[in-house]
Amino acid sequence: MRGRLIALEGIDGCGKSTQARILAERLGAVSTFEPGATALGKSLRALLLDRQEAPVSTRAEALLMAADRAQHVTDVIVPALESGRWVVTDRYSPSTLAYQGFGRGLDREALEALVGWATAGLRPDLTVLFDVPVLVAATRRSGEDDRMEAEGEAFLQRVADGYLTLAAESAERWLVVDATGTVEAIAETIWEAVEALDGLDGLPNPGSGGIR
Repeated sequence: MRGRLIALEGIDGCGKSTQARILAERLGAVSTFEPGATALGKSLRALLLDRQEAPVSTRAEALLMAADRAQHVTDVIVPALESGRWVVTDRYSPSTLAYQGFGRGLDREALEALVGWATAGLRPDLTVLFDVPVLVAATRRSGEDDRMEAEGEAFLQRVADGYLTLAAESAERWLVVDATGTVEAIAETIWEAVEALDGLDGLPNPGSGGIR
């Protein structure tokens, strides 16, 4: 049986990375992330997020993100799914629509075509959006802001609002969680949604390592 793909989305500081780790451990799934999960992706991540690197235009940014995702799908996601493994990814295609579309103002139709081509049409079985106020997320971040985080409150608010729009448009494939709750409560909410996906039976120790 082909594995399932679960994507976790939201602005930086929303808590998705913590929940990605918890969910992957509980499922016995492959845990991955964007950008930077492949050898090529590491170089692209530096170009995209390092504020010491040369400036990147908005269109170039979208193309670099697409290149990272295309390599990610080829090297990590598809092989795992075809082997029957589940995959939990910290960011996927909705990030491009939220950041480069709603945030940067690039044409959404063009971005959707780019994303579809880069992923060969591979969509998550479930996308979990961590909804948190921009100012709350800012207090959770540590270290120096990367290029995206440094864009400021107005930019990140457009991104956050964009995510909610995407979730509302495809409610049957998205779960929106209140990311101001406790780690344990959020993990349980996500797990209930994962259990609702058919095909859960047969996963290696699906309840192990979880929060009950």
